[in-house]
Amino acid sequence: MHLITYFTNIIGVVTIALISVVSILGLICLCRSVYFQLWIKRRGYQRLSYFNGPWLTRITLMLVAFWWGIGEVVRLTFVNGEGRLISNRTWQVNVCKFYIISNLGFAEPGLFLLLSFLLSAALQKQELGTLNRKWNRKTIRAVFILCSPCLIWEACVVFVGGRVSSDDGQRSKVSKYWFSASASHNGNITCTYPLLSSVFIGAFYIILTVYVMFVGRQMLSLVINKGLRRRIYMLIFATGILLPRATLLGLSVLPWPGEVIHEALVFVSFLVLMLAAMVGIVILVYFPVADTFAIGDQEHIEMQASREMIL
Repeated sequence: MHLITYFTNIIGVVTIALISVVSILGLICLCRSVYFQLWIKRRGYQRLSYFNGPWLTRITLMLVAFWWGIGEVVRLTFVNGEGRLISNRTWQVNVCKFYIISNLGFAEPGLFLLLSFLLSAALQKQELGTLNRKWNRKTIRAVFILCSPCLIWEACVVFVGGRVSSDDGQRSKVSKYWFSASASHNGNITCTYPLLSSVFIGAFYIILTVYVMFVGRQMLSLVINKGLRRRIYMLIFATGILLPRATLLGLSVLPWPGEVIHEALVFVSFLVLMLAAMVGIVILVYFPVADTFAIGDQEHIEMQASREMIL
């Protein structure tokens, strides 16, 4: 009892600390993207607008990442329980339902769809890609449309499937593995992952991995720079490790919810997701802005040198 509580408290603290690190990184990327867009307009470097064309999509990506982080914090056993932030059992159950619908139905798919669109933008023609003013709008709209099946599926699993698992009898014990988003443990509510949700998110990750590998292969045939090739390989790796996350979530239904093994499986799956998200954000948001700043500074130096020669 005390060992389990101690273990879940450690996991909760570490998870909150890691979410804080991701949030700080996201805030830095958000500020740099906005500042760089203003910097381009103020100095009139229109040639650099291509590199910061998807700035609205990057901002949307950061906002979705923040939303994902909030969901990961509120579902923690460390936060839910008697004398903690959420102590009411009804609220604890509702928080678990909200987490499944919000994070597995929208935040996770939306996060990696935005990253994949940012990756594929480099292959599009300039007039159709990020230089097109409508590109950001179309991309964000496409992400919301593509996330809608996930959102509807998770809502059906939580609400429709929840009624099935609430029935009495042996059948309900089996159905809870497939539909239940929460379980009672030591008088508190522990958030769980319905098996149907894990299967669906696993299928989504398989399609996403195939797509990223296809786009990455096309980019590798065009890129000569070793640094850029290394970034593409890292993106493919980051997408590929999402499949073990879905597997871990599926295995989390086997141990009793709230026990050490269950919490360990959920925590490792969270680490996998966080690593993939951080790699994608750094490569597709932070590095492009930093590289363009360097190009802008070099262009500014060359302009200053030209003026001095003329004078």
